[in-house]
Amino acid sequence: MTDDDMLPPSIELAWGRRRRPTRGPKPGLTLDRIVAAGIKVAMTEGIGALSMTRVAAELGVGTMSLYRYVTAKDELLTLMVDSALGSPPPAAPGEDWRAGLTRWAVGVRTAYQRHPWSLRVPISAPPLGPNNVAWLENALTALAATPLSEQEKLSTVLLVSGFVRNEATLNLDLAAGAAAAGALEGQVMPTYARMLAALIEEGDFPSLREAIASGALEDEDDPDSEFRFGLNRILDGVAALIAKR
Repeated sequence: MTDDDMLPPSIELAWGRRRRPTRGPKPGLTLDRIVAAGIKVAMTEGIGALSMTRVAAELGVGTMSLYRYVTAKDELLTLMVDSALGSPPPAAPGEDWRAGLTRWAVGVRTAYQRHPWSLRVPISAPPLGPNNVAWLENALTALAATPLSEQEKLSTVLLVSGFVRNEATLNLDLAAGAAAAGALEGQVMPTYARMLAALIEEGDFPSLREAIASGALEDEDDPDSEFRFGLNRILDGVAALIAKR
């Protein structure tokens, strides 16, 4: 078996490694159109509404027509996430590794914010889509001049990527929960602080009581500030590792 034989046909199509099917009831159908239709369904109806049948209806074709390009819904989801991610932002002139990873992390977060449905797609395998691979190359290039080993560079990218995805997912979940509860902006954290204060007996959880008394839990956290704080602490750790080298 050759390496090409291991690749799903849709991935080869996405990379331009395979020609589109030559036969089919809809000559105008392309992989790009199928992916775009899937993204439209996810954006307007939610990822739960996505199915091969629903995408085919969006395109005005029979469901079996899609299988000439993608073999399963999971394969389509992989391609949709890759397309939604887009291309990575180019490096700025004279950019050092820290500025490069910050730019990279902000770019990934922005893509998630543009396409929040993509956070609901489980990660079941390493990325193979052309955009995902370009983002990986982009991050590794930012680290190229550092003395880290290749394994450490890859681990650093995985660490930053995991933080960005977790932060974006948490904010999405909190926003959805607040909307479902009918909470207005600025109400969630003060309500949480009051509920905690009502539950905690005097003398219990002294550190938490101190946090409540300080008013820290009553302020709605700025997601951008929280993101920057977390990212900078991770990059501080990477800087310490680089300094050891």
